[in-house]
Amino acid sequence: MAACLGQAGHRIVGVDVNPAKVEALGNGRSPIVEAQVGELLAQTRVAGRLSATTDTTTAVAQTDISFICVGTPGARNGKLDLTHVERVAREIGRALKEKKTHHNVVVRSTALPGTTESLIVPAIEEASGRRAGESFTVCYNPEFMRESSAVEDFRNPPFTILGVQHPSQAATLRKIYAETPAPVFETSIAGAEMVKYASNAFHALKVSFANEIGTLCKNLNVDTEEVMEVFAADKKLNLSAAYLTPGFAFGGSCLPKDLRAIAYRAREKDLSLPLLEAVLASNAGHVDRAVEAVLRTGRKKIAVLGLSFKAGTDDLRESPQVQMIKRLLGEGCQVRVWDQDVLLGRLAGSNRQYIEEVIPHIGSLLSESLDDVVAAGEVVVIATRVDKKLLSRLLLPTQLVVDLVNLASDTRPRADAGYEGICW
Repeated sequence: MAACLGQAGHRIVGVDVNPAKVEALGNGRSPIVEAQVGELLAQTRVAGRLSATTDTTTAVAQTDISFICVGTPGARNGKLDLTHVERVAREIGRALKEKKTHHNVVVRSTALPGTTESLIVPAIEEASGRRAGESFTVCYNPEFMRESSAVEDFRNPPFTILGVQHPSQAATLRKIYAETPAPVFETSIAGAEMVKYASNAFHALKVSFANEIGTLCKNLNVDTEEVMEVFAADKKLNLSAAYLTPGFAFGGSCLPKDLRAIAYRAREKDLSLPLLEAVLASNAGHVDRAVEAVLRTGRKKIAVLGLSFKAGTDDLRESPQVQMIKRLLGEGCQVRVWDQDVLLGRLAGSNRQYIEEVIPHIGSLLSESLDDVVAAGEVVVIATRVDKKLLSRLLLPTQLVVDLVNLASDTRPRADAGYEGICW
């Protein structure tokens, strides 16, 4: 980061507790092995824009902005060691005691949501005797640089995230990243912290997914490279934003069945594919959370809008809504159900057979009248697309709403008594 910002024309003061690193950086030498960094640091040093010190107070006094880039190592149980980041925050705070001008503090270190506002900001305030937002601001700006390609990743990131408490606090960072050819997102501080974890978790998930599919392919004598080349060519569903909107559990006649088939074949081959085997368990956990959200209200009369596994179909096979309703009935709830695509008089073939043989008790709860179903519920569970204006008109001030499909904020009906989702 120092190398890239220095090349862009900024004056850089590097700070570290290790004198050897400070000496190397101060002489324009890279203290790490990373492509292009050495050359860029040397150029910045020759241009007179690079210095280094072990004295935080001196560095803060000479600069407008401090980037906290120290490590947050994890223990074996996963708990983060925030000792270094807290120590740096306190050093910056002590330095701010003597500074007369406004200072910007930007956290780059990876830390769990809430860390910046609950640990770093209080540490700076306590050490400085000043209030955040007045003589200094604190932002969170996660880095997305991979080792061995860090310079290229800094210059061409997938996006830039500025986590701030107020838009005005992002002004300095906007100038710094003005020439970066990538979208800039301004979020809450906690949101920025979480995006970093969501990204890293997904990267790990993709590696593990590819390895498990490759393992299964090898043991089934299938060409792994051929499979993954074709799989990755699908930019509409496989490698896209599709299915990455948090909502309710998946269901239907394909996904659950096919996951079970893969797991069964893996067991036949004595293979352990824990990621793929865990998907159905994770999905079931999401149904559990929906049931808990409804039961937590303490109310027994429940209106469920949506029965099929997704909107626009009458397919009830492995519908998570059906599973949820059966659980609620078992807990003594009185449930009424509406689904514009699932009407007993129109059902035919396997869907009619399914509802008559497998879930006949749910069939008796179905009504074609949205008005009647909503009126019967103390809690209204949204499990399909609904018309905002229509539902807002039908809802009573005393009714609670549990939204399982994560309707966009501008399409959510008004619910005076309360509106809750299971993912937000």
